[in-house]
Amino acid sequence: MDSVFSFFGSYVDWDVKSLLLFTTVFILTADFIKNRQPNSFPPGPWALPILGNIFTLDYTRNHEFLTQLAGKYGNVYSLRIGQAWLVVLNKFDILKEALVNQRDSVVDRPPLPLVLDLTDGLGILLRSGHAWKVHRRFALSTLRNFGLGKKAAEDVILDEFTHIAKAFNSYKGKPFNPHILINNAVSNIISYLVFGHRYDYSNEKFQKLIMVFGEGLRIQTSIWSQFYNTFPFLMRRLPGPHQTVQHMWKDVKDFIREAIREHKQNWDPSDQRDYIDSFLNEMGKGPADDDFDEENLVMCVLDLFAAGTETSSTTLRWAFLYMAKHPEIQEKVQAEIDSVIGQSRQPSMEDRAKMPYTDAVIHEVQRIGNIVPLALPHYTTKDMQLGGYTIPKGVTIIPNLTSVLFDKTEWETPDTFNPGHFLNKEGKFVKPAAFIPFSAGKRLCPGESLAKMELFLFFTSFMQHFTFSMPAGVKPDMDFLFGITLSPRQYEICATPNFE
Repeated sequence: MDSVFSFFGSYVDWDVKSLLLFTTVFILTADFIKNRQPNSFPPGPWALPILGNIFTLDYTRNHEFLTQLAGKYGNVYSLRIGQAWLVVLNKFDILKEALVNQRDSVVDRPPLPLVLDLTDGLGILLRSGHAWKVHRRFALSTLRNFGLGKKAAEDVILDEFTHIAKAFNSYKGKPFNPHILINNAVSNIISYLVFGHRYDYSNEKFQKLIMVFGEGLRIQTSIWSQFYNTFPFLMRRLPGPHQTVQHMWKDVKDFIREAIREHKQNWDPSDQRDYIDSFLNEMGKGPADDDFDEENLVMCVLDLFAAGTETSSTTLRWAFLYMAKHPEIQEKVQAEIDSVIGQSRQPSMEDRAKMPYTDAVIHEVQRIGNIVPLALPHYTTKDMQLGGYTIPKGVTIIPNLTSVLFDKTEWETPDTFNPGHFLNKEGKFVKPAAFIPFSAGKRLCPGESLAKMELFLFFTSFMQHFTFSMPAGVKPDMDFLFGITLSPRQYEICATPNFE
């Protein structure tokens, strides 16, 4: 009898090593079968089982790394992050074909766990489907009613410049860090449209909140974010920067909720003062799936606030650096301002057509500053053909704007700051088709018109009133901090008044 038990025991008494070996082989085989793609799928670098290409990416300069990979795998190639497939699109023709010609196939955003946890699936920028269309349309029409792209917004921007000019003048030409002031000034434009008023530069709570955006956008492109999206159940329970960003957004949401509470206390449905008032007026009127409720209002305001602050303020901070690095270009801008506007009045949008060189400099700052290097991700809603490959439904699309804005076949000197990229032989302003810093297609940045107005009026006003230079013995640091936006590293600069 003992021999019988011994016989069967030899089969069931697997040792730990055998069990681990079996489990490993099973997991690897299952991972291979699940993630095997047909020959028609875009090629890409070899991926680790389970983790994919998480450790392949360079999280300090991913846009440059992804552009380099295109040289090896072509302008349409794939990566795997955990169990999710990404297809990276490079060069203008490919991006145009996908984002414009086949825009309905890539109109959605990917359902990333970190994004869903941060937004509760609400808002405008990172949302898909019917509710996204409803709230994008509502935001654009409402903000236009309050002056977006019109003379009223121009007046708000020029008034805000008087406040920041006073702050810059207080340094009397001595070195200072313009970061918080610029963020505050630009934020005040969207604040006026959304909240109905501006925030003073001495408001420390507001300044703290607007500084959160840059750090939050960097964390959302970090390796921590990739791990979160790959192992959400585990990462929700582990400490790290992915938890920090959730606390950051919570603070911003609480700030917005307080603003909404104040609006409701003084709300008159017949007197719409701003975006929040207009949203409150819509609550309870439409179908439930339109999501006109308070939680979605909070997230929509956060989206408008973030989008209306970070890109324009980052562009202006790059502009100061490039003017300090290229004083000869700064002098030409100021000479054009003197000849067209003078020093006795503020600039207006009507002046832009008469100032091709200044306009070219602003566009070149946007191009070489590469403010949103990889745009925001898209998500295929159906199978699509692109670049000779088949990209199935449910794949994340990364539009590599860097590959377009620094393409040697599109720009004469792509790695050099050269306003001539936007001037013809007669010195008139021209905008090449490959200039797409706001992306393209149905997901084109909704704040593009406001950003263009802000950049022209703020930049021209700064150049009219100040000359920018680096502190004695300091060279401009043109390195960047990588995130959803590409921002300059912290720096100090001298803003010398042009006249008293």
